[in-house]
Amino acid sequence: MTMSPERLAITIAAHAADRKATDIVALDLRQVAGYTDFFVICSGNTDRQTKAIHDAVHQGLKKSDGLLPRRVEGASEARWILMDYLDVVVHVFTPETRDFYRLESLWGDVPRRDFDPVALLAELPASSAAS
Repeated sequence: MTMSPERLAITIAAHAADRKATDIVALDLRQVAGYTDFFVICSGNTDRQTKAIHDAVHQGLKKSDGLLPRRVEGASEARWILMDYLDVVVHVFTPETRDFYRLESLWGDVPRRDFDPVALLAELPASSAAS
């Protein structure tokens, strides 16, 4: 059974929250973009944390759902990591890079969902949550 784009966005956000990502939002692009349904955007405080968020999303989706990103960009520098899961594109930024590119402002007219990181942790499979 495949996961819906909405469910995939929530699951990605939950894996990011598990690694203490901040400012986690999903932008619904279904009415304006043909190449993806959602952007999930979040921040890590440092390059190391953005890499840890990337790793948690990658490993969590691979382990629990057998999903791998079609493409990953920026993992070596880790200031802006893009993970393309086709229906959902994940953007993991450092705060400075997120402020510079202002991705949410570029897509300001689309529906936006701000996530509560604590509530997201309940969305993770029990075996995925870090202690």
